[in-house]
Amino acid sequence: MDAPATGGLVAHLDGFVRAVREAGIPVGITGAVDAAQVLTVVDLLDREQLRHGLAAVLLQRAAQRATYDVLFDLWWPLSDRPVVPAAADEPADTDPDDGVPDADRMAALAAELRAELLAKLQDGDDEELRRFARLAVEVLGQGQPSPSGQSFFSYRVLRALSPDTLVAQLLAGLLGDAPRGGLDEQVARQTVRERLATFRAAVEAEVRRRSAAERGRDRVARTAVKPLADQVDFLRAQSADLAELRRSVAPLARRLAARLSARRRLGRDGRLDFRKTVRASLATGGVPVVTHHKPRAVHKPELVVLCDISGSVAGFSHFTLMLTQALREHFSGVRAFAFVDSTDEVTRFFAPGADVADAVQRIGREADVVSFDGHSDYGNAFEVFAEKWPGAVGPKTSLLVLGDGRTNYRQPGLPVLADLVRRSRSAYWLNPEPRRLWGSGDSAADRYGEVLPMIEVRTAAQLADFVTTL
Repeated sequence: MDAPATGGLVAHLDGFVRAVREAGIPVGITGAVDAAQVLTVVDLLDREQLRHGLAAVLLQRAAQRATYDVLFDLWWPLSDRPVVPAAADEPADTDPDDGVPDADRMAALAAELRAELLAKLQDGDDEELRRFARLAVEVLGQGQPSPSGQSFFSYRVLRALSPDTLVAQLLAGLLGDAPRGGLDEQVARQTVRERLATFRAAVEAEVRRRSAAERGRDRVARTAVKPLADQVDFLRAQSADLAELRRSVAPLARRLAARLSARRRLGRDGRLDFRKTVRASLATGGVPVVTHHKPRAVHKPELVVLCDISGSVAGFSHFTLMLTQALREHFSGVRAFAFVDSTDEVTRFFAPGADVADAVQRIGREADVVSFDGHSDYGNAFEVFAEKWPGAVGPKTSLLVLGDGRTNYRQPGLPVLADLVRRSRSAYWLNPEPRRLWGSGDSAADRYGEVLPMIEVRTAAQLADFVTTL
């Protein structure tokens, strides 16, 4: 492992901790001090021991590990250089025009490395796979520098070695004489997938390391680290991001339930019981030293969600509908309504135990949310909601409107929305667009913000902040 000199070890660790913090992983002063203490108790020459030791004191959630591992590989890389096969050291016949190495020699070298990769994958030694990945990048990964200055590329290695085409041979080696089609084959296929994933990750890590040497470690860290799930912008979320975000729904619902319980404990006293207070004051000369209150009727609040599910906010609506289902156990009545240019109740799609992803797909297919052209029409959607479900919002109801507020230059329906807000117990609008864009173009977010609180919620982290104030 490339370790800095003893005198610069603390400064090197400080840079690593700062990079972890900048990647969105909260690390306080105590965590930084604990990380320095780890350096005194682990073997600094054992890279994996150092990796796990620092992770134990710097990370709070398992979801942060992938980001941490990318940064660790940049700050604490392997130090030993790979041994290049003799064929790669031979003088290469090159094209005088573009300097491309002789194709036959490179094909022979790739075949030799491919056979070695098959042996490494069959052995299943992760450390050996990582070392082989370094060799493969050294021999096959270099290409013409890109405009950014990068000259090593993972796709060149994976294209030359084609590891995915080795699956049949790996299965044959792992299964041996075992029968096909049973549990043994399922286990073998899973093992093959994991080993191939380990190799691909090792190639990408080595390319990042070389890019860091060429372009600077901090610069590579800013572009190579994938945002944490709770920092992914809803409007740019991919299916994999939404799958990861799904895991954060339950904790958000628990936090909301805890806050609701705290409010009930702190607000038990109802209205003043005047007669009982006066009667008790007779014992103190008519001075009401002690006041008495009527018991407050405790109820679980009701929740109505109005959610824009048009294509422009698909990722946001997907996540908030997942949250809606998770909140059902904490509210006496949760009713969900989806709209595009018309509105339909979609509560029926969120039965207990229903798969959220499947429910979202069914809403898109079966819900009656389009009446004209399939473009957002907030004004008509609010009018349809108020007309079809006039009793949905009442004095015990918390109203949540979820959408970007872009009306396609149609009527925003402000009077109808104002009436709904007036009848509700509380109302909030969660907007996945940046605040600076509110009111620009066809956005009526600034006008809606005059009717009810408009809150910027672009990420799960911002949504968590909102939950704590709800």
